[in-house]
Amino acid sequence: MNNKNLNQASSEYLQMLQAVKDASHHTLRNYEIDLEKFIATLPTSISLAEVTARQVRNFLMEMTMDGLAKRTIHRRLSSLRSFFKYCLVQGWIKKSPMEEIGSPKLDKPLPKSVSYKEVERLFAQPDIDEILGFRDRVILELFYSSGLRLSELIGLNRDDCDLHACRLRIRGKGKKERIVPMTKTAAKWIQDYLEHPLRFTDEKERKAERDPQAIFLNKWGGRLSERSVERLVKQYLQQSGLAEKITPHTIRHSIATHWLENGMDLKTIQALLGHSNLSTTTIYTKVSTKLKREVYEKAHPRAKKR
Repeated sequence: MNNKNLNQASSEYLQMLQAVKDASHHTLRNYEIDLEKFIATLPTSISLAEVTARQVRNFLMEMTMDGLAKRTIHRRLSSLRSFFKYCLVQGWIKKSPMEEIGSPKLDKPLPKSVSYKEVERLFAQPDIDEILGFRDRVILELFYSSGLRLSELIGLNRDDCDLHACRLRIRGKGKKERIVPMTKTAAKWIQDYLEHPLRFTDEKERKAERDPQAIFLNKWGGRLSERSVERLVKQYLQQSGLAEKITPHTIRHSIATHWLENGMDLKTIQALLGHSNLSTTTIYTKVSTKLKREVYEKAHPRAKKR
């Protein structure tokens, strides 16, 4: 137990994340970087069991002095905590050096929201005469229709969509499934995209459908990736001239805020968004300036109409 090589333990841990936890390439890369950064601060001959809390504190101090963002520091400490917990379970160490280490308190920024007019301006950017532009318009419509997470949207399959009943089966965080409604407009866009003749036609720079299950396809006919969606939203943001930074998650926050402003109760919004805790959903009450104004008008004695 005392002679376990630190680099070997790190390698086996990353292999476990991929094989057992089914972690994404992006997540695995982050864990790998975090562990490499920490190991680089240690003596080269040190074994896993010799790592101390003091060395972790030195790593924390280095990151702080280098001016790393609190969120980055928090993530790296979280990666180390998870790694040493795994080592403890494997019996490679008797005690985790992370037991004495706290994490910096993160500020919780309010989610950004955009107006319905700004949403419409963004939606007008894709060239729907082109099949890829048509696909992009469907993506934007569905984001706003149902408040999906990016991973939920790109993971959609044909048999997850009940276009007649206008509802979707979503696989959310922790592989939890939920049924969410979509607008008739979004359902029509999806149907037209699935039946689009160019979807089944090879072109010079684009391939026909190769994945018969996936809803959203890349130019090679396979399932579209999260990174590709992030890039296309950024592209349409630049084209639209919107000053605010809009991401797929911004659209999710926006529809949640708009639902709230139009009278939907928090419990329903929680169910639609797939939040585990209602406290996550209540943050939208802090975002909505319209809601704040309405509460002010009702509560302030001199704001009432005479």
